[in-house]
Amino acid sequence: MQTPAILTKQFVATGDQMIFMSSFFRNIFRPGFEWNEFLRQCFIIGYKSFSLVGITGFILGFVLTLQSEPTMKAFGAESFVPSMVAISVIREIGPVIIALICAGKVASSIGAELGSMKVSEQIDAMEVSGANPVQYLVVTRILACVMMVPLLTLMADALALFGGFAASNISNRITATLYFSKAFSALTFTDLVPAVLKTIFFGFAIGFVGCYKGYNSDRGTESVGIAANSAVVAASLWIIMLDAIAVQLTSVFAYN
Repeated sequence: MQTPAILTKQFVATGDQMIFMSSFFRNIFRPGFEWNEFLRQCFIIGYKSFSLVGITGFILGFVLTLQSEPTMKAFGAESFVPSMVAISVIREIGPVIIALICAGKVASSIGAELGSMKVSEQIDAMEVSGANPVQYLVVTRILACVMMVPLLTLMADALALFGGFAASNISNRITATLYFSKAFSALTFTDLVPAVLKTIFFGFAIGFVGCYKGYNSDRGTESVGIAANSAVVAASLWIIMLDAIAVQLTSVFAYN
């Protein structure tokens, strides 16, 4: 019985990704790490995403509070709004939404950048000249994503709490001290650690998918757009699947 062509293609793609990942891990520990390029990528991925992520986080907390207050008020549980917003944003909503935002912005830019370098044969020129394109182009970008995505998520979570505080003061009057004491009193160490850990994996998925799609793009100018688009789609799917796995693992360890 012959294997369907689409299944064979999927197996080949999976094998290529495993080879690409092994090449990434091998080049992490090789001498001559490109610190300047790594810091430049941290600046591009982190600082240049600051405004977009910050606005998203603030609006996230603002809208979540406005949508929750009427329902909570109907059940006489309006005082639980700050803790509900804090738990919802830090545990689940914040990491996933910010990771998807980063997938749309970062993964697409990495895929387009490396794809254009592939099309213009700059990567081939690096190999011919004796440089290590994987160490210079791939390792630096993936590690920058691994470092900056968790930091961006923490910043967005903080701004989401400020957004919730601003929304709470539209119809009610609550002091900042009371609001944040209620928000932080509901949080525990086990709420923050799994959220931060999964953002590290989200960052790795965003950087890895963007680099893989761009580095292995086809020849031709249209392949640049294809690499950028497929990087966003694949990174978003990986984020959703990793989040589902993280939720299951957190539930298992929390109740055992």
